[in-house]
Amino acid sequence: MAVDVLADILIARPRAQVAAFACDPANATRWYENIVSSRSLSEGPLGVGSRIAFEARFLGRSLAYTYEVREYVPGERFVMATAEGPFPMETTYAFADDGDGTRMSLRNRGEPSGFASVAAPLMAAAMRRANTKDLKRLKALLES
Repeated sequence: MAVDVLADILIARPRAQVAAFACDPANATRWYENIVSSRSLSEGPLGVGSRIAFEARFLGRSLAYTYEVREYVPGERFVMATAEGPFPMETTYAFADDGDGTRMSLRNRGEPSGFASVAAPLMAAAMRRANTKDLKRLKALLES
């Protein structure tokens, strides 16, 4: 069973500022509650093909995975997909002007296999809660 979770939030900051902060892997531990560490595995500026290593805690488990940037349109769209990890996952950030602020959406899509596929509905619900909480945390950081 596939997992497809979408959450969004309005942040009272310019789109370029929100996108730059959210897309910078160095900031991941500041706004993602479950991410313990992140580090770039690629030299140079962030772009398509860049690889980022993450360590996270999710549903009581420690996870280590590597994402590869698949699409990057600064200020508009950022897509990463699992290059190495427990199951295939794609994370998409989208940014749009909304009044005087920015509407940011966070989408996670994946195809868990093995035992994880049995737990997909539980995983989707937990991801939805985590994504909503993370976006609220990002909003609080950027609006403070």
